[in-house]
Amino acid sequence: MKVLIVEDEKTLAYEMADFLKKAFYICDLAHTYQEGAEKIALNQYDFILIDLGLPDGDGLDILRKAKKHNEEAAYIILTARGNLDDRIIGLDLGADDYLSKPFYLLELQSRMQAIARRKFKLQDELIPVGDFRVDLPKRLILFNDNPIDLSRKEFDLLSYLLLHKNRVLTRMQLSEHIWGSYAVDDNDSNYIDAHIKNIRKKLGQCASIEWLETVRGVGYRIRG
Repeated sequence: MKVLIVEDEKTLAYEMADFLKKAFYICDLAHTYQEGAEKIALNQYDFILIDLGLPDGDGLDILRKAKKHNEEAAYIILTARGNLDDRIIGLDLGADDYLSKPFYLLELQSRMQAIARRKFKLQDELIPVGDFRVDLPKRLILFNDNPIDLSRKEFDLLSYLLLHKNRVLTRMQLSEHIWGSYAVDDNDSNYIDAHIKNIRKKLGQCASIEWLETVRGVGYRIRG
C-alpha cells in the first residue's frame, strides 16, 4: 500500500520509511506542513501518518484538509504532545489511531495492519478468491494448499485488486498504488497489462480465473 509520512524529524521519518518499505509499503516523505499539504492534494494514499508538531503548521490542519482529498485513506497521528485534547480532536476529525512518541516501529506496523483488517473487513488471514486462497501476511496464493509462484509485483497487483473486490481500478490507480507513480503513457499501461497476463497464465493452469475481469477501456476488477 502507498503511505505518506508527514514528519519533521528527518531521522525518524527515514527510519519509518525504511522499515515500512521492507514490509512492502511504498512511502512518500514530507518534512513540513507545506510539503505534506501539497502531496496530499496531488496524490492518493492508503495510509497517511501525520506528526502534529510541524515547524510551519499544525498537523491537525493537515488532517482536516487530507480528509477532503484522501477520503479513503487511513490516518494515524504521531505526537510527542501529552495533551489529551489534541488526541481527541484528531480522532473526532477522522483519525483512525494515534501513537505517542517515542514508539516502536513494530507497533506502528501492527497498528497499520489492524486498521487494514478493519477497513477491508478481513476476518481471516486466508482470503478466498475463486478456487484459490490468498495469505496476505505471508504473501502467498494457494491452490489446494500448494503455493503458486508469483513475482513480487504480480502479488502486489493481485492483492491490491483483492482488497478492493468488486471495485473497478483504473490502470492509473494501480500504477500509483503499486509502483508509486502514475501510468502516464502507453508503456506504463502495457506494463500493468503484462503483469495481469502473467497472473492469468500462472493461475489459469490450476483453475478458472473468470473472477479476474478486464473492464475494457478502464482497468481491472476482481469480482466475487
